[in-house]
Amino acid sequence: MDPEAALGLVKQGVTLLLLDVPQYTLLGIDTQMFSVGPAFKGIKMIPPGPHFIYYSSSSRGNEFSPIVGFFIDANPSEVIVHRWDQQEERLVKVSEDEEERYSQAVKSLEFDRQLGPYTLSQYGDWMRLSNYITKSIIERLEPIGGEITVACESEVVGSIPKTSTEKALADQLRSSKFSKSVEKPQRRGCYYTSIPRVIKNKGISGQELTSLNLDKTKLLESILMKDYGLSEDLILGELQFAFVAFLMGQSLQAFLQWKSLASLFLGCTEAPLHTRSQLFTKFIKVIYYQLKYGFQKEQKDTGCAGKGVSALLDESWLSADSFLYHLCKDFFSLVLEAPVVDGDLLTWTRKLKELLEDTLGWNFEQQSLEDAMYCEEDDEFAPVVEILETDKDLAA
Repeated sequence: MDPEAALGLVKQGVTLLLLDVPQYTLLGIDTQMFSVGPAFKGIKMIPPGPHFIYYSSSSRGNEFSPIVGFFIDANPSEVIVHRWDQQEERLVKVSEDEEERYSQAVKSLEFDRQLGPYTLSQYGDWMRLSNYITKSIIERLEPIGGEITVACESEVVGSIPKTSTEKALADQLRSSKFSKSVEKPQRRGCYYTSIPRVIKNKGISGQELTSLNLDKTKLLESILMKDYGLSEDLILGELQFAFVAFLMGQSLQAFLQWKSLASLFLGCTEAPLHTRSQLFTKFIKVIYYQLKYGFQKEQKDTGCAGKGVSALLDESWLSADSFLYHLCKDFFSLVLEAPVVDGDLLTWTRKLKELLEDTLGWNFEQQSLEDAMYCEEDDEFAPVVEILETDKDLAA
């Protein structure tokens, strides 16, 4: 890069000053992860806006603690300063007075040689994963203190649904690698929106209840009004927040929220074709870029850093028995076979279908009757159908 252009990016970009981080610590920002060297003091040339910082400490370079992550939303030329707390083995924000002093030193380029540059060639990937995440969404969803870590989610593990992906994540938590951290005093996780799995309403008939659970449109509308003030971008922002916290931060709670939101959208039949076509086009684009990035076998510029971070989109996602396969199959049939459908929604639905077929080898063509009747025994997102229990009911 031209030295003058680089200097401009240094001055206009965000600087993340990270002091006293132990050598060999795995440290990431957005889609980039590095292994900390002896001279490391932080990252420069970061584009303004939302970012996800995450790290995993290591005493010897081969045993890693659970990942801890937090979101920031930075202004142009801002300097954000954290220091490593050796006793607690985590990054903590410095006082305002300290931050002001360090900020002046950074702007005088005193730390410039010890700051690694943000890899701008990967910024496009991050933008596609976070374009709906805003400062207000971060403040609304983040835990008290801001730290997102699987080590504070033991309660989630106890009540985890028993699908193959979630079993793998639960086993990860119970491994010796995590055991010491899980014993620490528990803190509350993120403040995600509650997404009911099943609609329960005593004031309506069984047939109406079945209809509401087979088509999640009314549930989606209710949640949009009650929790998001009818803002479509807010629910998409939470979907992206959860995916980033899950994929980069390895948060089990985030995975469950992502699954709940994805299942809510993919369980709608009326909304995508009639009332919320634009929202569903945006949703499919979000999911498309999430899965496209998540299924990449090898990330660029990670070097040896990836050895301490397991890939969470593993074999359990690749199975045709997964919840994602069944939900996508039904949704694709709905959109691709509709007599009238929004053009953009049709285009992006085809792109998502091709991505899953090409990347995973999934087949969404019409299956046999036996396969069509298949339903995972442990799939808590399967449609709820009202069963008529008596002969009298059946005769009626």
